[in-house]
Amino acid sequence: MIQKQHSTEAIIRILRQAETDETNDSVCRAHNVSNATFHRWKRKYGEMDLADAKRLKELEKENAELKKMLTESLLKNRVLEEVNAKKWYARCRRSKP
Repeated sequence: MIQKQHSTEAIIRILRQAETDETNDSVCRAHNVSNATFHRWKRKYGEMDLADAKRLKELEKENAELKKMLTESLLKNRVLEEVNAKKWYARCRRSKP
């Protein structure tokens, strides 16, 4: 089954539609969404308005970028430590009589 990726704006629009007179089941059927997905969206985006959702998306993107930068930095530090350890070991072996 092909999954449709809904935008944050569309998710909030669907949730607001369900808050009106319509039942959750009818909204889910109209938008071809399962009840489990609807409730997961409601838990994540239930009290948000559109501006909050956009800000959340920006923060998640920034967080992912920062995690990537941290990972690269940690990897670089590990490589430098390994290189320095090998140089130090080589110098110690040469200095012994």
